[in-house]
Amino acid sequence: MFTTSLKSILFVFSALLVLSACSRPAKLLERGEYESAISASVKKLSGKKKKKVKHVKVLEEAFARATNVDMREIKVLEKENRDENWVEINRIHRRILLRQQLIEPLLPLYASDGYKAEFKFVKIEDLELESKQKAADFYYAEGKRYLVDAERGDKAAARKAYEHFEDIQRYYKKYKDEEKLKNRARELGTIYVLFKMENDSRTILPKDFEREIKRISVRDLNTDWRTVHLNPEGNYKYDYTVVMRLTEIDVSPDLIKEREYIDDKTIEEGWEYVLDDRGNVRKDSAGNDIKIPKKVLIKARVFESYQHKEAHVGGRLEFFDNIDREIIHTEPLAVDAIFENYAATFDGDKRALSEESKTKIGNRPRPFPSSESLILQAAELLKPVVKDKISRSRVLI
Repeated sequence: MFTTSLKSILFVFSALLVLSACSRPAKLLERGEYESAISASVKKLSGKKKKKVKHVKVLEEAFARATNVDMREIKVLEKENRDENWVEINRIHRRILLRQQLIEPLLPLYASDGYKAEFKFVKIEDLELESKQKAADFYYAEGKRYLVDAERGDKAAARKAYEHFEDIQRYYKKYKDEEKLKNRARELGTIYVLFKMENDSRTILPKDFEREIKRISVRDLNTDWRTVHLNPEGNYKYDYTVVMRLTEIDVSPDLIKEREYIDDKTIEEGWEYVLDDRGNVRKDSAGNDIKIPKKVLIKARVFESYQHKEAHVGGRLEFFDNIDREIIHTEPLAVDAIFENYAATFDGDKRALSEESKTKIGNRPRPFPSSESLILQAAELLKPVVKDKISRSRVLI
């Protein structure tokens, strides 16, 4: 079974196989594009009974050169004696392994003239296993090293530790206590945020106001490295507190405005004769009386009643750094919950009514909402505003 990384490398080889199909293998070899030359040659040779000599020899040469380049690079990396080099060494080992697996189905490879290509395979399996182990050891050691600083409060180090423990997944699904350490790195690297509400408006809020505000879905606020709580939970040490501080809560009085106005319109209604200068009915060329539509001005008197009531809630979001004990950012907040209603009756010709008037006719006055219900509507309007400002804040990253 191939690991995920081996499958990825195989996918790259397959892609090269397709992309190189239209290229001449010999040209690719000349340009030093050995992997592409190998892929193109394999494409030319696979499934062919008579294999062209030039393709066989290009494959043989490109394979030998690619292997030599890789083995020289491995020796240099090994001489440097640096633990991090095992990641690159393993990548090269896997490349060699996949290259050999790509060619293996063609062996033994004979050209149509009887020429037999020679391929010196590297005994790569044990080498790849060794470099895989050492690459995983490197990431494990690096993860633990960063975890030491993470335990001292360095969240960037915690996230780096997490990345290194994640890197081990390239080689092993389970490795020592990597999963436990990765979870610890996740915990240490996560920013924990507590959301609170403070009323500094000197106005008594409805008892359900704060509960309504805290019905925000935090799923949209949480990220890979940020968790928001609407109420304190367990023994979490919160890095930041976001305070929604209300400073303005105003409700306007019930307002009723009444007015009357005239809608008028000129319409065609019936017809009338066209008279000449002497008062006689004019005739057309056929001798018929000439008639034209009769235009009439019609009117309707509209009696309108307009109701209005408004609740304004304003304040700010304060982003408080709990470690440094200071406000590091503020965002203004303001919403208006508005009740309005139009009611109207009319007297006169209904046909004269404008489209706007028609929408009001038949409506009746409605009971004014209570101040409490309007303030609760304002709470509903505040929720998406608060969510947006928290989610877009660069402070809480």
